[in-house]
Amino acid sequence: MVLLGSFARLRPPRGRWADAALVGGVFVLAAVGGAGPFVGEREEPWPVTVFGLGMTAAASGALWFRRRRPVAVALGVLAATVAYYLISVHDGPLLVAFVVALYAVAAEGLLRAAVALAALCVVAVGVGILAGNEDVDGIALFMLTGWLVAVVALGWVRHSRQAYVHEVEQRAAGEERLRIARELHDVVGHHISLISVQSAAALHRIEKDPAQAETALAAIKASSREALRELRATLGVLRQVDEEAPTAPPPGLARIGELVASARSAGFDVRTHTTGEPEPLPTEVELAAYRIVQESLTNVTRHSRATAVTVHVSHAPREVRIEITDNGRGPARTVSGSGISGMRERARALGGELATGGGPDGGFAVRARLPHGNGASPQS
Repeated sequence: MVLLGSFARLRPPRGRWADAALVGGVFVLAAVGGAGPFVGEREEPWPVTVFGLGMTAAASGALWFRRRRPVAVALGVLAATVAYYLISVHDGPLLVAFVVALYAVAAEGLLRAAVALAALCVVAVGVGILAGNEDVDGIALFMLTGWLVAVVALGWVRHSRQAYVHEVEQRAAGEERLRIARELHDVVGHHISLISVQSAAALHRIEKDPAQAETALAAIKASSREALRELRATLGVLRQVDEEAPTAPPPGLARIGELVASARSAGFDVRTHTTGEPEPLPTEVELAAYRIVQESLTNVTRHSRATAVTVHVSHAPREVRIEITDNGRGPARTVSGSGISGMRERARALGGELATGGGPDGGFAVRARLPHGNGASPQS
C-alpha cells in the first residue's frame, strides 16, 4: 500500500523538465534504433557513423526550442532527418523527432504551416522511393501520410481546446470584474449619497438647530463607517491567497432595516411591508435583493424630490418579489445609467427580471422578480 501511494504521488515533469525529458527520450530512441553500425560487421565508414549521430543529436536537441520557433525547428529537424537517411546505411527511427516537431507546429495553431511541412515530408520520402530506396515502398508512404495527418489533427485539436479554455477564463475574469464594479458602485453610491444629503442638512441647520445638525453628523459617521465595512468585504475577493479574508456574511434581506434607517435619517419617510412566508434564500438572491433595494434608495436620494418611499418584499414558494416606490417626480426624470442597468443585470443573472416605471402615487417604481428554485445552497 505504501508503494502504491508513492506511485500515486508521482507526477510527470513539467516545463523545462518536460522539454529535457522529451529531448533525451527522442535522442535515446533514435540512437538505440540506429545502433546498427556498432553491432556486427561494419557496413559504413566511421565518419558516416559520426555524422549520423551528429544529425540525431541535432534533430533531438532542436526540439528544446520547439515552443519558441516551432516552424523553424520543424524545418531544421526535417533537414537533419533527410540528411541522416541519405547518408546512413542503417536507418533508425529519427523520423520520430520530426513527428514531435510537426505536432508542436499544429499545437501552436499554425495549421497551414503544419500541413505544408507534412506535405514536404511526404514529397521527400516519395522522391526517395523514386530514387531507388528499397527500404520504403508505396504502402509505407501511404501509412506515413496517415500518421502525419493524424499528428497534425491531434495538434490542432489541442490548440482548439487551449483556445477555448483561454476564452472561458477570459470571460469569467470579465464577469468577475463586472461583478466587483457593480458591488463597488452600489456600496459607494449609496453611502456617498446619504453622506451628501446629511452634510447638506448639517450645514443648513448648524446655526438654527444644533441638535438636528448633530444628528445629521452622527448619521454621516454611521454611513461612512458602514461604507468602509462593506468596501472591505467587497474588496476581499482581491486579497492575496495568504491574507486573511473577511468573515462577515454578505448582506441580505435581513439587513434591509439598516438601509431603511439610513434613508430615514436623511429625511425620508420610508415604510416597509413584507408578505408571504419568509424562508432561507440562496446567498446570491439575498445579495441581489439587498443591492436592488440599496440602489433604489440611492436613486431616490440622488434624483428625485420624493419625501416618502415604500419597500415591499413578497415571498413566494420559488421566488421573491421586491417593489420600491416613491412619491417623487415620476418616470419623467432620468433613469438611465449604471445603477438601473446594474440592478437589471443582477436580476437577469438569477433568471429573473427587473422593470422600472411610474408608481401608483405618481412617483417612480422599481419592480424585481428573483427566482430561487435553482438548487442553490441557502445562506448560512
